[in-house]
Amino acid sequence: MISFLANYGNILHFKENELVHIKIITTGGTIDKVYFDQKSEFQIGEPSVSEILEEARVSLSYDIISVLRKDSLDMTDKDRQLLFDKVASCKQRHIVITHGTDTMIDTARVLQQIGGKIIVLTGSIQPARFRFTDAVFNIGCAITAVQLLSEGVYLTMNGQIFDPENVRKNMDKNRFEPLSE
Repeated sequence: MISFLANYGNILHFKENELVHIKIITTGGTIDKVYFDQKSEFQIGEPSVSEILEEARVSLSYDIISVLRKDSLDMTDKDRQLLFDKVASCKQRHIVITHGTDTMIDTARVLQQIGGKIIVLTGSIQPARFRFTDAVFNIGCAITAVQLLSEGVYLTMNGQIFDPENVRKNMDKNRFEPLSE
């Protein structure tokens, strides 16, 4: 194992020749929104992560399951328990979750009770179907992060990796940032 970077007290690591299979779990959120008119009427569409990874020619081993199709503001404790149960029962150790950004931190904190896995949540401020979107970049960051981080739960947004206990969504600047900022 080669350790090369410390981040929020966790060591990022890379194991040479380690074959990693990533479980990608989708829950809906802005990343999968489809808008129908100028009044901002939307529905949560098919998960976009599959198309994004195909277009990027990602060649690592992964599979995708859709657990929910909800705006994160509509997620309930029951929905979080369903997600918790799916993640806890996954045989895979490396898990990426696409999630709405408004309550992603809440969900990450619930998932911290799961041990033995590397869990990375990501989302987007603009839907993946928009021409100018952060979805592609954020998914790429999450796929890379889940392969390098040590055991735990993380968020990756805006080119950064965050500890769920030390992050907030800055609504005015439309970005995630450490609580100390």
